[in-house]
Amino acid sequence: MKKVILLFVLFCVSTTQANYDPTTKELKEGVVTGRVIDQSELPMAYAAIVIKSQDGTKTISGGITQEDGSFELKSLPEEALIVEVQFIGFQTYSQKITISKDQRKIELGEIVMVEQANELSGVEVVGERTTIEQKIDRKVINIGKDLTTAGATASDIMNNIPSVNVDQQTGELTLRGNANVRVMVDGKLSNVPVAQLLRQIPSTSIKSIELITNPSAKYNPEGMSGIINIVLHKNANIGFNGTLNTGLTVGQEAKFNSSIDMNYRNGKFNLYGNFGNNIGKYVNDGFIYRDVENSEQIFDFFDNNKSYLYKLGIDFFINDGNTVSFFTNQNTYDGKFKGITNVFYYDDAIQNTTQFFNSIQNNSSEQYNFDYKHLFKKEGHQIELEVDLNRFTDDEDADFRSTGATLFPDYMDFVNTRRTQSIANIDYVNPLDSISKLEIGLESRNFETNVDYASTGLSYNANGMLVPTGNTKFVYGMDIYSAYATFGQDYKKWSYQLGVRAEDVTVKADTNNISAFTDKYTRVYPSGFLTYSPTEKNQFQLSYSRRVDRPGLQQVNPIREFSTPLISSIGNPSLVPQFTNSYETNYTRRFENGSITTGLFYRTIKEEINRAVYVDRLDLNKLILSYDNFEDTSAYGLEISSNYKFTKWWSINGSFDIYSQTQRGSTERLEGSNSSASLDDIVVEEVQVKNTAWNLRLNNSLKATKNLTFQLFGYYRGENQNIQFLVKPMYFLNAGARYSFAQGKGTFSLNFNDVFNTMRFAFSADRPFVQNGQFNWESSTVFAGLSYMFGSGKNKAAQRKRRDDNTKQGGGGIL
Repeated sequence: MKKVILLFVLFCVSTTQANYDPTTKELKEGVVTGRVIDQSELPMAYAAIVIKSQDGTKTISGGITQEDGSFELKSLPEEALIVEVQFIGFQTYSQKITISKDQRKIELGEIVMVEQANELSGVEVVGERTTIEQKIDRKVINIGKDLTTAGATASDIMNNIPSVNVDQQTGELTLRGNANVRVMVDGKLSNVPVAQLLRQIPSTSIKSIELITNPSAKYNPEGMSGIINIVLHKNANIGFNGTLNTGLTVGQEAKFNSSIDMNYRNGKFNLYGNFGNNIGKYVNDGFIYRDVENSEQIFDFFDNNKSYLYKLGIDFFINDGNTVSFFTNQNTYDGKFKGITNVFYYDDAIQNTTQFFNSIQNNSSEQYNFDYKHLFKKEGHQIELEVDLNRFTDDEDADFRSTGATLFPDYMDFVNTRRTQSIANIDYVNPLDSISKLEIGLESRNFETNVDYASTGLSYNANGMLVPTGNTKFVYGMDIYSAYATFGQDYKKWSYQLGVRAEDVTVKADTNNISAFTDKYTRVYPSGFLTYSPTEKNQFQLSYSRRVDRPGLQQVNPIREFSTPLISSIGNPSLVPQFTNSYETNYTRRFENGSITTGLFYRTIKEEINRAVYVDRLDLNKLILSYDNFEDTSAYGLEISSNYKFTKWWSINGSFDIYSQTQRGSTERLEGSNSSASLDDIVVEEVQVKNTAWNLRLNNSLKATKNLTFQLFGYYRGENQNIQFLVKPMYFLNAGARYSFAQGKGTFSLNFNDVFNTMRFAFSADRPFVQNGQFNWESSTVFAGLSYMFGSGKNKAAQRKRRDDNTKQGGGGIL
């Protein structure tokens, strides 16, 4: 569709006398009628009709057009007014009218909307530049060509999003400095691990990214810092339409990505599909130096990955009140990984060790979604049933070989993961009157993960003897049943929403058919939102929600996540959830050429989940990384984001965020020399770290000609202290250009990322060992991309609701 369908319904803010005078039977309130069509004389449904005062400073009334393009607005005062018709992708239509005693009914007839010059009829046009909208419960980043050309995958562009950071080494995603965030695609949680998911989604398949930092009770409460929802393109245009994208990224190795989006709509059916792929090789390297023992670990990693994303869906419009929809997402991934770790002891070369690690990993994810929506006669009154099934399989074969001073023979590990997720929900919405809305719903979510681990290697037993490593079967399941209710009202310049969600949760974790851990709890999650809009250009928001962060699979899985000669990472099956109370306030100021949004947030956290670092009891020179629950803590921060068009040729998007959090964790260290240490030399430390970090992003778009645009993007991340490391500042500068051709149907892009090759992960640490290190990846790359749009139809979008994806009305609009 033409980017989005405008669904802002403006409520009448002034009332006049009764419709009829009982003595004269004359109409005493003004009425405006008309019909909106496009240049092909097709009706335009859901166009916004706005009635303003003559000076344009006050909104008198408003509404949207019906399916046939018609509209009728009543209860208008006797005065001079302005009628505006708005639809994204079209020029705003404006006409002056006067309602008087002699002419209370104004018939405007057919209003022909004219497409904007930079829009292509019949396809979903991607904007030249990224825009940011502050809604009542989320920040929406509409992805423009300036971001899709910043990298091949979702992971590549995430560091360009306000308040979001991605560790390019591990793929860990953080929001407001916290990794406890839930990632959804089209409003659905995915079974694919987040790091893999972000690397599998082509950047050109992304329509928008939503940051829901304080979700209402209607939404699932997982994620301490909130929800990141990635919305993929879906067309619902009449006729046959599509977009083709392809790109090549070259650093030390080459990476190729492509995608195609298509739809065909005729009559009651809309069929749509998407295909995207990423094929590439990736090079990483780094080192860790330990001062006391004068040793150094040198890492060299090489990935060869292929991933494919398929989406196919159909909407069936039975009649004006009933719609049935179905879609499926299919992800496949094929990865080959090679790693070499050299450990050098510069004072004792006989201890030197080299480990060779090779793995083959294949996984696939299948999602099937059914949706039925019924619209009652009253506008906005609806009920909807949705069922979603997701299956994920992952098979990894890893080969470990070592040379030098090692006690372990060569061995192989085999890890097979099977995961299922089923969700069923029913939602009911009833606008009780012109200013009130009630929403209630029920949901069932059922998860189960089975991990089978087998190894040909050896392990130490409790007596310190090397014995064959046994097989491990780990089963982790969770059943969640919930109900919610929200009630909201809009009254002139004020609006509010109150909500509550109740959940009953059962968790089971079993290792080798022995019940290792069970947990059952019922919790209530309230939420509240208050919005004040003194004028159309100013908006204030206050919000509160209670959140929960349930441990993820990698945090509870007792089977190793990774292993090197000196470091291994495993989960903790006994983790319990952490709970968060989140408070937030935002202010949005709109200007003629842009907007600025500022926000403050404060969180209190109970049973905080964080990293724990232990000394391996069987090899005192080795570390074990795991997780544990710690004492209560808090976090707070400030965010500022803005987009502004200074001139016809220069516009910017910028953001600044700073946050502070007290982190608690557990670590162990050895007193004295590692070579002569014993178990008695292990010292346990409860660590508390006060971390204040900040990020700055600035994107400049410079339009040289009608078809040629240059782009300059800068990023700076300040020093960051966590439980393990003091991370040094990170920064980069990207430069690029885009050229449009074929009357805007095609775009050629060229980007030079990390021009000065400054990005790296550098750190130092005092615990459990005094050490420093640095990791590098292919951040300095050149990207060339081509995009072409084709289509014959006109926009008439399906009004299908995406659960956990609907944008609340009344915030940040474009009017």
